[in-house]
Amino acid sequence: MRQPYVWLLFIAVLLMSCKKDQEPKATSAQAQAYLDEVIGIMQIYSVNRKTIDWDLFKNKVYTKAQGAQTIADTHPSIQLALTLLGDNHSFYTAATGGIQLFPTTSVHCTDAAPTSVLHPPTIGYIQVPPSGGYDAKGVKYGLFGQEYAQALQDSIKAQDSDQIQAWIIDLRALSLDMFSGLVGIGPILGEGIAGYFMDPDGNYYPWSYEKGAAKSGQSIISSVPNPYVLRNPNPKVAVLTNRLTSSSGEALAIAFIGRPNTRSFGFPTCGLSTANAPMMLSDGARLALTVGVMADRNKKAYGNAVQPDELLPAVTSVQKAIEWLSK
Repeated sequence: MRQPYVWLLFIAVLLMSCKKDQEPKATSAQAQAYLDEVIGIMQIYSVNRKTIDWDLFKNKVYTKAQGAQTIADTHPSIQLALTLLGDNHSFYTAATGGIQLFPTTSVHCTDAAPTSVLHPPTIGYIQVPPSGGYDAKGVKYGLFGQEYAQALQDSIKAQDSDQIQAWIIDLRALSLDMFSGLVGIGPILGEGIAGYFMDPDGNYYPWSYEKGAAKSGQSIISSVPNPYVLRNPNPKVAVLTNRLTSSSGEALAIAFIGRPNTRSFGFPTCGLSTANAPMMLSDGARLALTVGVMADRNKKAYGNAVQPDELLPAVTSVQKAIEWLSK
């Protein structure tokens, strides 16, 4: 007579065990503290900090991180946080350097690579190339920093002559080093404030080129020891852009907006004309957080695609630029 009760007891214990197994594992103290650190930085500095519902933001990120035990386990929730920021430009690099996280809404701009430009001897031509850096293993590739800036100025110097009266600045390639690029094209751009970063409170922070140095405020970010000076200063300039003109490349495009005797030709830029600031995390990881938008020398803010003065396909844009410079 007792056998049915034994079976009922066994089933009850089994059901309780299954229910316990189904209960979500708690997020570890380490993982929770790390997420709090990341979100705390975002909440203080994000360009969209004033428009984000942070309670809802945290709830979504913490739910995604449920059960995370290690910092590596938090990576999916950090990617969600990057996406929820809504700036499409912030990204995270793990301490090892081998893992990078981007928002799922990241803007990936593509366009035809620029071909060689034939131009008359009275017009100089500078193509601003992608800069180099260090790969995930710490191996240097390409040119960046002072070497990058010097190479651009050397190219200007090599072409310059008394007969050069105008210049084409070709930004139709991904440029990754804003301040070195600013130094590199500085002889053509000219000295003075070339643009601003604007934060969500409406504060403006100038960036400029002066005596071979690119500055953010009064701080020199990049420079060359012997800056070149054009034989014919303050020349007429045509700027070429397309969808490959991205981020730092967009900063250079903006630097020419409002400059006298300057006109831009081509397609709108990628749409990442925002400012990222590096934030070091406690484990050595880096959060490149979008903290502001770019503005031109007249304090017109962007934050999206920069429109050319003349919207034209690649071949036509070069022809029209040369025609305009030749007038």
